[in-house]
Amino acid sequence: MVSETLGGKRVAGYLDRIGAGKILINAEPLSYDYVPEELVGRDEQLQQMAGIFQQINDHRISCRVAITGNVGCGKTALSHVFSRDLQRHLGEERALKLVHVNCRNFPSKSQVLQRIVTHLDSRHPERGFGSGEVLQSIRKQLQGRNEHLLLILDEVDHLLRADKGDLLYQLLRIDEGREIKGTISLIIISQEQVLDQLEGAVLSRFGQSNHIRLESYQETALTAIATQRAALSCHEGSIPDGVLRTIGQRSAETGDARVAIELLEDSIKKAERAGRDEVIADDVRFLAKEIGRTVEPSIVVDLNKHAQMILLALCRRLRKESEVTTGDAEKLYRVVCEEYEEEPRSHTTFWKHLKRLEDLELIESHISSRSEGRGRTQHISMPAALPGAVEKRLESALKGK
Repeated sequence: MVSETLGGKRVAGYLDRIGAGKILINAEPLSYDYVPEELVGRDEQLQQMAGIFQQINDHRISCRVAITGNVGCGKTALSHVFSRDLQRHLGEERALKLVHVNCRNFPSKSQVLQRIVTHLDSRHPERGFGSGEVLQSIRKQLQGRNEHLLLILDEVDHLLRADKGDLLYQLLRIDEGREIKGTISLIIISQEQVLDQLEGAVLSRFGQSNHIRLESYQETALTAIATQRAALSCHEGSIPDGVLRTIGQRSAETGDARVAIELLEDSIKKAERAGRDEVIADDVRFLAKEIGRTVEPSIVVDLNKHAQMILLALCRRLRKESEVTTGDAEKLYRVVCEEYEEEPRSHTTFWKHLKRLEDLELIESHISSRSEGRGRTQHISMPAALPGAVEKRLESALKGK
């Protein structure tokens, strides 16, 4: 296979050139979905959440909170760190089931409910049940296990646009008419002030005061984040304090923690490719121009397997070229299918996956202004920073499917 011959030689040669980890020891802390033990710069917000959930050990109590803020300000990380710590704190005192749903990937009521019920029971059928039936199934499963569900609805504004808050209302009323109370607690996450979008009936149950607004990270916090991730992933002393401050300064232009982490990772790669055992400030300055928008990890992970393979094919080509035709994209997709020993989907299904990737803003397309052959040609491109940032995550996700 291509991946086992030419691809394998390329990887081996690359590892030889960079000295197989002169700086990097563990790449995991540099991934966007890594959840550190300590969350830098968010102690106050963690205390706020603890205050909202202070009575959660009472089996009759449900809690709810909305987290809002700009891209890269740590909304999802805050929810994960808090829910993990809460689960540890409760221990056997109250069984807590954590479920995270990204509503950008699953924007409809039925899709969200299906994600919840399959987390609770992996054998639950994916088709043949209405939303009301799935909701009843969730109630029965939680009651039967005596578990409390902590549901995190990320990018919930996509769900609200689709169903106007109807699902939230039903979830908040899930215990009505039952002796057992406190079935579900909710954390909703969005870039927007989602509470303004909720109808009065939902808002009264949710609570206007249960809102935590995260401001964008400032330079000091971004430097601290880069320092934390460097300490967890690299040889001691391989990234000087001055370089970490440079990363903080550059990423402060966006206030995005993921930009700081990406700058750190890419500067490490550049230094290792050059054969050095230490990152220098020029590594960061060179890369800062290339850093752009980032992507929520779950958006990539939750994609259909063939959508992931199409995106991987595009990433590999668009790291080297600015755009690719849809015809070439389909050929590249078939090569990836061969690599992963999958039968390629039909031309129509391929186009549906492309449209889905464009809807998620993972790719961009335009029609060429000049006629080529029998018609005009459609070209695909990606935001500059995405191919390199997403490729590794896709390969990791595909290994697990």
